[in-house]
Amino acid sequence: MFALRKSLTCTLRTFYVRNFRACAAAQSAVSLKDRSFLTLKDFNSDEIKHILWVSADLKKRIKHEGQYLPLLQGKSIAMIFEKRSTRTRMSTETGFALLGGHPCFLTPQDIHLGVNESTKDTARVLAGFADVVLARVYSHSTLEELTNEAPIPIINGLSDLYHPIQILADLLTLQEHYGSLSGLTVTWIGDGNNVLHSLMMSLAKLNVNLRVATPKGYEPDSQVLKEAQRLSKQYGTELFLTSDPVEAARGSNVLVTDTWVSMGQEEEKRQRLQDFHGYQITMETGSVASPDWTFLHCLPRKAEEVNDEVFYSPRSLVFPEAENRKWTIMGLMVSLMTDYTPKSPPLKI
Repeated sequence: MFALRKSLTCTLRTFYVRNFRACAAAQSAVSLKDRSFLTLKDFNSDEIKHILWVSADLKKRIKHEGQYLPLLQGKSIAMIFEKRSTRTRMSTETGFALLGGHPCFLTPQDIHLGVNESTKDTARVLAGFADVVLARVYSHSTLEELTNEAPIPIINGLSDLYHPIQILADLLTLQEHYGSLSGLTVTWIGDGNNVLHSLMMSLAKLNVNLRVATPKGYEPDSQVLKEAQRLSKQYGTELFLTSDPVEAARGSNVLVTDTWVSMGQEEEKRQRLQDFHGYQITMETGSVASPDWTFLHCLPRKAEEVNDEVFYSPRSLVFPEAENRKWTIMGLMVSLMTDYTPKSPPLKI
């Protein structure tokens, strides 16, 4: 009996070691250098895991171990902001500088993208000054044109269609909290917007289920939905859509919402507040969720979207989520601009 137990123990140990090494090898083999980052649709499971691994490694080495890692020394980033943002600007500027690089912030007052100078010409000019461009724009087509014309990586800081850098922060936050992403169920309650679109392009690849509640008329983009359905089928995950927030929240591990009125939609505010009545996330919403449920919001938050009881509760991960915007944008930039290999073991995802 003892010999059998010993044999089984050795077999299991060998199995886990081999799988760990295989996972490490797969993630180490990933190279994203010189690629652009417009949407998570363009990145497979191993590539997303690699970015998260680099992000977690930088956080550990810089924040927790106090190391100085000038991985981007001598590099410059051009930051184009058609839309203002606290988290995107601060995370990118401080993160790029912390890695030894020089960030240059460009507002509509500094750069007349597509107005005084064509986007095509601007892309080519910036490519001569900077090593990477992060652009936060109204139209996703602007990012596509920048990518087509500039021979340097372009990062989507937000567009009308996607917000992929936000999702990297969300994923790292959930991995830190739950220890793994695989098997989790995420529920989106709110507008069918760019943040939801990016969740739809990534969660299935990490074996995460997605349940969505949007008011009628505010559903996600039909083409994005079609691709999300394909991914869900490919990876064997759940993708469930409804107009009932309580139904969507049932059994979920993570409740997520976002602003109901984005920049550029101010004239629709009164109608939107009326249409989203009943979509506020409260403890009552969470009462049908999994016992371990948590809450995410990309910020800034309005009280009609989630009440104070949830927002400031121990279930809320919004402030670690906000901080992880910095570590994940750093991980992304290092992945796109260097051949860096993390020193930490791969994350359990």
